[in-house]
Amino acid sequence: MTRTIDAWAQHPNARFVAQPWLSTLLRWTRQTMSEPPPVSATLAAMDEAGVDQALLCSWFGPNGPLIDNDETAAHVRAHPDRFVGVASVDLRYPVQAVRELRRAVNDLGMVALRVVPWLWNLPPDDRRYYPLLAECVELNIPFCTQIGHTGPLCPSEPGRPIPYLDTVLLEFPDLVVVGGHVGYPWIDEVLSLAMKYPNFYVDTSAYAVHRLPQGLVDYLRGPGRTRVLFGTNWPMLSAERCLRKLDELHLDDETRALFLGGNAARVFGL
Repeated sequence: MTRTIDAWAQHPNARFVAQPWLSTLLRWTRQTMSEPPPVSATLAAMDEAGVDQALLCSWFGPNGPLIDNDETAAHVRAHPDRFVGVASVDLRYPVQAVRELRRAVNDLGMVALRVVPWLWNLPPDDRRYYPLLAECVELNIPFCTQIGHTGPLCPSEPGRPIPYLDTVLLEFPDLVVVGGHVGYPWIDEVLSLAMKYPNFYVDTSAYAVHRLPQGLVDYLRGPGRTRVLFGTNWPMLSAERCLRKLDELHLDDETRALFLGGNAARVFGL
């Protein structure tokens, strides 16, 4: 039986909803959000599309926590069969950030670190990331990040795969990296990294599957069958909307199962 895992979701709180960049992000999906949805809405959206588990991520930015690790952990404790926590930390304070990452993994049970480069306007080869990348290796967890252009009206350059992620993957050969949001318009750079580095993965969050770049679909059908993960970026997109035209990808049964959940289960140790 196919297990479906959403590799990138978040449950917004009031601080997250109040961010000025959120409205420019939501315009891509033609929706508004004046207040955070209840957890029941997140669960209902998962149920509608048959999503078994969602990786809920915390958010830290230059002004501090938006969704802190304890908030995310509380959702996981309330629904341990449905949610898995992904940590975030404050890049401004490297020592505290490493300690918080250790706490999030060892005490709160989180399975990965996510940093969103456009939020900081800092690409992942910036020196502020390096203590955290080394700690991810020591903790044996993936580093999750955003690749490609930004939905919000913020600079896209920090999400460019080459040279930034290329440098990280060269200097941290034991680090597992998951690039979220596909990587458009630099899809050739994304695919070149995926073919070059066996520890680099791509998730399809922020895209309905029928809108995926053809190059990524071809990679998924062929050599990338074990390297592409399904994701939504909920609540910006629902799983139902993302997967509505999944049959049009013409995936064989094994590739479909790996894409929907098998790859995420392996990468995140679920």
